[in-house]
Amino acid sequence: MSKTKIGTVEAIMIILTIIVAHTILSLPKNILSSMKSASILNLIYISIIAIFISYLIYRLFKNFPGLDIIDISELLGGKIFKNIIGSIFIIYFLISASMLLRTFSESMKVIYYPMTDIFFIVAVFILAICFANKLDFNATSKTNLVVLPIVLLAIVFLFATNMKQFTPQRIFPILGEGIVNTFVLGLSNISAFGGIVYLYFLPPLLKEPQKMKKIALISVGITAIYLLLSVATLLFVFSFFITTDEITPLYNATRYIELGNFFQRMESVFLLVWILAFACYLSTITNFSVSIFKKITNIDNSKPLINIFGLLILGLSLLPENYAISQSFENTIYPYLVIAIAFFLALSILILANLKNKKKGIASVDEKYY
Repeated sequence: MSKTKIGTVEAIMIILTIIVAHTILSLPKNILSSMKSASILNLIYISIIAIFISYLIYRLFKNFPGLDIIDISELLGGKIFKNIIGSIFIIYFLISASMLLRTFSESMKVIYYPMTDIFFIVAVFILAICFANKLDFNATSKTNLVVLPIVLLAIVFLFATNMKQFTPQRIFPILGEGIVNTFVLGLSNISAFGGIVYLYFLPPLLKEPQKMKKIALISVGITAIYLLLSVATLLFVFSFFITTDEITPLYNATRYIELGNFFQRMESVFLLVWILAFACYLSTITNFSVSIFKKITNIDNSKPLINIFGLLILGLSLLPENYAISQSFENTIYPYLVIAIAFFLALSILILANLKNKKKGIASVDEKYY
């Protein structure tokens, strides 16, 4: 069995790295800004859609056991098409990771290191992910297995300890700015389930491929609960987050935690956990990018690529002149990138490949009959 094979729980944690990274920053605030008091209703609505999409992905992969989206692209359109799709995913991963890294680093600078050049904060993360990926993919997946459950429990803890600050009436009016805004325009919030993109690359990595359905549904279910708790905490505690540009709003919520005289000002603990989770996200996305590049170029040794991809992320993250530009990418461009690539392009490839496979099967039966 390949050393890169991962278990069911590890696969679920890999999918959750994306949602955790975005939730740390401004994802809950963006949902609140667009949906207002209908945020929770909108999340329930898009969660149902995300569950359906994840199940559809599982069903579409059933006819291609052991293959990922890059392999299926080759079956559908040949090597040139495979290289184009692989390049699109690499660019998507690198740009997304770079802009998110810049936003997170700017948040770190504002909170703790106002006098530090942004280059040094970004460089520390790059060194960490290069070192982690030099070890093995198993090292990253095992780290996810430790860090991500802590992050998930932390959001439950944050929700529970802030309950005394809640104003439940902020959920009204339930439909917010109307049915159209909540159920039609609000469909764009499906990008919050961007972790689904990893499902397209998991089949060859799984120790138990037959559990793909379980991985898909559980990961989306946990994502939905995590998002609901995050958004509910901000909605019920901070009404002003709906209209203001706060950096890392969940961080501000941690300042309200008080557990006696000895457990106050716990935001530093949360920030440490989030830093580890963010490093896991960067390490995971770099590893997938390197793996895709290796597959489309057929190179034998991918170790040197880790440093190259690390430097690419470093360079791209330093391109924006300021925090506003990187945040603008996350707020206005990234959601549509997720929808275009994870929910349209990749799904279209799977559907067309299945249709081609079915047509080929019918043709084979007809040929045999005649």
